Amino acid sequence: MGNITRTEAFTLLTKYNKDPFHIQHAITVEAVMKWYAREYGYAEEEEYWGIVGLLHDIDFELYPDEHCLRAPEMLREAGVGEDIIHAVCSHGYGITVGNGTTIDVEPVHEMEKILFAADELTGLIWSASLMRPSKSTKDMELKSLKKKYKSKGFAAGCSREVIERGAEQLGWELNELLERTLQAMAATEDEVQKKMTEFSE
Repeated sequence: MGNITRTEAFTLLTKYNKDPFHIQHAITVEAVMKWYAREYGYAEEEEYWGIVGLLHDIDFELYPDEHCLRAPEMLREAGVGEDIIHAVCSHGYGITVGNGTTIDVEPVHEMEKILFAADELTGLIWSASLMRPSKSTKDMELKSLKKKYKSKGFAAGCSREVIERGAEQLGWELNELLERTLQAMAATEDEVQKKMTEFSE
């Protein structure tokens, strides 16, 4: 599994993505996926889960209307294995992208289901953290996140329908997904900031 190092994956990501917003999202999802791997008994696959998280939006900056459709060719060209390609594309399952195509690659492995469930949610949690005086997830409580989640106008680009479908695929209550992903982001926030500082230097 994997057949690509973290360094190679990051180089590949930055070949196609230049916007710091997209880089930060990729690094955040990487960190959250590694946290989940450790928490759910997949510690030996932590790096692998992280690489999938890092590469999951590889085609989004250049081809937003063909998201998850362009990714396979970009990844295959770099020699990335089919297991990672499947995982990357599966986070778009059931979503109709800008060109009218509905992504039909279904999340099968627990890792793929967690990526599907947590991806949109990380964006919502990050947006919520920016509204706080601390600009941090570390002092954010679940009730505060739930309030933002229920406000349909807040972070409207983060699909609640996708997040809820993700929780359902995992067999989790929505609250569990919100709480665990908030916990993951708070635990990895310093690491994400450090990597973003290194990227921008």
